[in-house]
Amino acid sequence: MSVLIAFLSLVVEFALGYPDWLFRAIGHPVTWFGRLISFLDRRLNRATDPDALRRKRGVQALLVIVLVPAIIGLGVQILFWFVPMGLVITALLATSLLSQKSLYEHVEAVADALDTGGIALARLAVSRIVGRDPETLARAGVCRAAIESLAENFSDGIVAPAFWTGVGGLAGGAAYKAANTADSMIGHRTPRHEAFGWAAARFDDWINLPASRLTALLIVLAAFFVKGADAK
Repeated sequence: MSVLIAFLSLVVEFALGYPDWLFRAIGHPVTWFGRLISFLDRRLNRATDPDALRRKRGVQALLVIVLVPAIIGLGVQILFWFVPMGLVITALLATSLLSQKSLYEHVEAVADALDTGGIALARLAVSRIVGRDPETLARAGVCRAAIESLAENFSDGIVAPAFWTGVGGLAGGAAYKAANTADSMIGHRTPRHEAFGWAAARFDDWINLPASRLTALLIVLAAFFVKGADAK
């Protein structure tokens, strides 16, 4: 059933995405995870504590960050198991863990700007999907930034959540997305998060291993069907 949930969620999310009105009304799972992560960061990560303690508390925080969404996801999936059309409802909920449509639209906006709007508009468009400053990028640099962001987010935003949903249902997908959000927020080698975010960064590396390899394989396979691309 988990594989079917993953497949259905991919199909529905590709067609509908995550509606703006829904985001304005209730936010998004990533924003919910972000609030939990920020709360734990404020409460547990104290600059005056030794690194060993901060690392230990980072492990504790990660357990909460992963287990809370997983337990909620499992409970929801079990609840809807006994409801007519429960499988479809669960798949609809799982679409919130994917980002096919938004990723496509953001990268397409860069391509369209390069084709019709010039380098200034292209830099503005690519600034929405990359962390680097695009103001000094030439056309090739803008293209490279967009493609690199597309490749990374294809793994983190599509393949990995679909993979873990297929493995563990809504619980697996939610746990992955929460862990990936934790890595993006606290998994940095900064004075504040070097120790506290260590567990989040390492865990994110581990859970992305299978999906990143699958992502690479899918990109190679896709090249067989794209005119001018070289799968080799």
